[in-house]
Amino acid sequence: MMKFSDMEKIDTKSMFRVYDDWPEIARNAYETDFEKVDIQDIDHVVFVGMGGSGSIGDTIGSILSKEDIHVSIVKGYQLPKTVDSKTMIIATSVSGNTAETLSILENLKKTQSKVIGFSSGGKMEKLCNENNFLFKKIPMVHSPRASFPTFLYSILNILETIIPIKQKEIYESISELNRTQKNIFSQNLIEENRSLQLAEFITEIVCIYYPAGLKAAAIRYKNCLQENSKIHAMTEDVIESCHNGVVSWERDSIIKPVFIRGVDDHPKTRERWSILKEFFDSKSIDYRIIESVEGSILTKITNLIYLLDYSSIYTAILNKIDPSPVESIDFVKKRL
Repeated sequence: MMKFSDMEKIDTKSMFRVYDDWPEIARNAYETDFEKVDIQDIDHVVFVGMGGSGSIGDTIGSILSKEDIHVSIVKGYQLPKTVDSKTMIIATSVSGNTAETLSILENLKKTQSKVIGFSSGGKMEKLCNENNFLFKKIPMVHSPRASFPTFLYSILNILETIIPIKQKEIYESISELNRTQKNIFSQNLIEENRSLQLAEFITEIVCIYYPAGLKAAAIRYKNCLQENSKIHAMTEDVIESCHNGVVSWERDSIIKPVFIRGVDDHPKTRERWSILKEFFDSKSIDYRIIESVEGSILTKITNLIYLLDYSSIYTAILNKIDPSPVESIDFVKKRL
């Protein structure tokens, strides 16, 4: 089994310690006395952000998918053509220096959309102030990806009149984070630790299967395996994969399949899980199933992200890889 001393030695910037505190960080962010933003007459919300910042948009986009509002997620340089005066642009860059997000903010001067920026400072703060865009400063905790609960729950706090989610559901999600923490955190390095169990299964490339409603958690897990564990990962929609991706398993493979399932997935989705499981069993393909907790979509996604993020840190430690440095990303950014 993994030893706590291994984590201290290999994780040189103590990322795992931040993850140990995620439930408390989430609660503190939601209960911070931010000035609320109340913008009326919106029928289109666009979330702009990359990487760890982008996963915040993915999560809130999943929440809003059940509402009567048009939601777009932008990870790049181009806004949808449907942006108009009834559109709200929510731009998030934890560092405040994300090139793609800054480029979009520059171009927003030509639109009549409502704009709000969230960052820990950087160039975004200056750009928003110069253009009279609403701006809210949120502190970064360790790194953009580790700052997920700080930014998510601060944004839910600040935009509570715009994002239709009940306070009861927010506190439910935080309570579940506390329960998840007791199982997965660094002081519980035992066989029953679900994040550690998954990490011990991951050795090579990972293929992550997900239902549509939990896409945000699957994308986030892929990203964290790549950034923290430095291994290749891919995602597959469980329904779509039955029309193409499943054929890949007709050959022997080093790829490790992981199923991310919701406790109350649609009946047709549950049918596909059953069929896919039967197929994998018939081929003697080993796989792991990670099932969501019960509760709202916010509760499901945040707790999946917590468990899966922590698992990617454990995967890194097991492979004697420091999860914090991202030299290749730094290489790319220096050339932009």
